[in-house]
Amino acid sequence: MITPLTVDTDALELPGWIHVYSGKVRDLYVPDTTPYDDDTWSGDPLARSSMVLVVASNRVSAFDHVLDPAIEGKGAVLTNLTRWWFEQLADVPNHLVEASDPALPEVPTAVADRATVCHTLDMFPVECVVRGYLTGSGYAEYRETGAIGGLPLPAGLNDGDRLPEPVFTPAWKAPLGEHDENISFERVIELVGADVAAQLRDRSLDVFARASAIAEARGLILADTKFEFGADRVTGEVTLGDEVLTPDSSRYWDASAYRSGTTPAERMASFDKQIIRNWLAANWDKTGTPPKLPDEIVEQTVARYRELEARLVG
Repeated sequence: MITPLTVDTDALELPGWIHVYSGKVRDLYVPDTTPYDDDTWSGDPLARSSMVLVVASNRVSAFDHVLDPAIEGKGAVLTNLTRWWFEQLADVPNHLVEASDPALPEVPTAVADRATVCHTLDMFPVECVVRGYLTGSGYAEYRETGAIGGLPLPAGLNDGDRLPEPVFTPAWKAPLGEHDENISFERVIELVGADVAAQLRDRSLDVFARASAIAEARGLILADTKFEFGADRVTGEVTLGDEVLTPDSSRYWDASAYRSGTTPAERMASFDKQIIRNWLAANWDKTGTPPKLPDEIVEQTVARYRELEARLVG
């Protein structure tokens, strides 16, 4: 019996697959035919597998904590949106295994609506955050320093203001249980090298610009998002992985409300988990275990996720 690297109580046993890792919101599996030895398995359970089954759970996280309860149907929405965005960005290399690939393993029925088979990548330890508008942790840092990750911004900006142009404000991807940290571009160069750092920045800004135009055509503002990239293990190419442009990884606002609103709350009518962040900020001091989410907050979040899905995908 193989012991997973991490164990989560709601990670399912799936026929033909072995659970090897659970993050805050996703569970990873490798085919049960994956060769391994004890040293490799304990060090990197994905090292011997060319494919991984990525299952989006219904768990929800905020402020680096997994919250209770889970949000039913959330994993399916995130997976559908990620697949849809990969289709819109078909010329950007991504980690999805093509349906026509003869090596494509069967996806278990139990998770078919919230799982994708992907090529394993050597992931870079950088969250590629792009901001078109100033809010959230970026606004908090700006108020203190006038910059984000060492990148100076114009003076006098308010919460929710549009930036003169989108900015790349990367973060260091902390290990599970630790807090991500905004970092400078110079630090990205130290982590991954100058060539890869430039590719991460340029590709992130390009995808953000294209996605923003698509969202705008559907009455939405893409305020900010984060991408994750890895190196293809065969070609070394910088490849887009993880979830893409979902309400878990992005802030979406209603464009009409933004134009007519007079306060930040009115302008930033969101289609993401800002409802949860706001409730936690008002009911938790960020110490100890987060409180259980009320039913009405869960229901409002589900409704906003599904409305975003409908407005984007149709």
